[in-house]
Amino acid sequence: MKILALVSSLDLSQPFSATPAWWQLLKGLYEIGVEVIAAPYQGPAIDSLWWRAEANPARWQGSAFKAARDFTRALRPKSAADSISPVSDSWSDKVVRATAQKLIAPLWREHLAQILRREGDISAALFITVPLNHLRGVPSYLSETFDVPALFYDGDVPASLPAMQGFSSGFRIYQGADLGEYTAFISNSSGGEDLLRQLGAAQAHTLWYGADPDVFRPVAVPAQDIDLLFYGHGREYREEWIDSLITTPASQRSDFDFAVRGTNLGDLGPVRELPYLSFSKLREYICRSKLNLCITRGAHAGVYASSSSRPFELGALGACIIANPYAGIEEWFEPGKELIIVNSAEEALDRYQFLLRNETERQKIGRAARERVLKQHTFRHRARELVNIIKQYI
Repeated sequence: MKILALVSSLDLSQPFSATPAWWQLLKGLYEIGVEVIAAPYQGPAIDSLWWRAEANPARWQGSAFKAARDFTRALRPKSAADSISPVSDSWSDKVVRATAQKLIAPLWREHLAQILRREGDISAALFITVPLNHLRGVPSYLSETFDVPALFYDGDVPASLPAMQGFSSGFRIYQGADLGEYTAFISNSSGGEDLLRQLGAAQAHTLWYGADPDVFRPVAVPAQDIDLLFYGHGREYREEWIDSLITTPASQRSDFDFAVRGTNLGDLGPVRELPYLSFSKLREYICRSKLNLCITRGAHAGVYASSSSRPFELGALGACIIANPYAGIEEWFEPGKELIIVNSAEEALDRYQFLLRNETERQKIGRAARERVLKQHTFRHRARELVNIIKQYI
């Protein structure tokens, strides 16, 4: 099988948080024998051992558009970070969207068509978390002209959907889009399938996140000298649980060493902030930590089995995971055995105290989590699941 993938970005240096997951997914496809041609919607084309990169035909236009979009967003009054409400389709959204459809979409239509003509044997076109309302007409043109299925994979459901607030820094990709021009939709969320059908998707499937166990592999450390670690970026939609799992317990137990690695997390009180040096250093921090916190944003935690990368990454590293309530997490890990769920600051502090005294129990939970990832949640598993979805349409 050969897949043409239009990916949001291939540049790990840019602030697109899902890019590492797309690298792992494309690598997983390569490892099961799928040939991938990948083109980035934003930023430069980056080759790897696992895919062949194609140029971004609208790189300067895309960069200019992003700058204009960011400027218009900066002019808006900011809403409360934790409110989840429908996003209005403002005049500025409409203007930038119309501009993208006029200037950027034609470039991509011709570029992707040239690749399909040249290759001649591509099985499917896969659009991965790109702004579909900028590309109206492109997937239907490709399907009708070249008789290939055009599938869209949204890795941000439900936060990306119009009924949600969306991320303040992200594209609003559904307003003005026609979901029906795609052969099928795929998302990271089981609960999101019906939501996508309600928006007009002809078919909807689920492909959860995972982890590459060769990348997220435990490393030997001299000692576990950090008591509790959280890594992540932003308080958006998880302010309550950041306070319950970090700020409040840290203020009550000064003898516990709380550490974070991230940005825009707010005032956390007596919590140590670790410097970001490299992915390898981040992996070391996790392995040095006796307990690792998984604090999932409200939109994902509230819609059933809306996966995010973090539980699988921590599990693959053999971490002892403490998590806030997360609807459907039992689809991936068994609570009480492969991770611990806490429902309040008081319960969190109680679990911290018990587990920090019990190294054997921590190690048992971490081993069980890694074994579960290796058994069911690697990106090779996800690649096989994706291929099975695509095969339904070719």
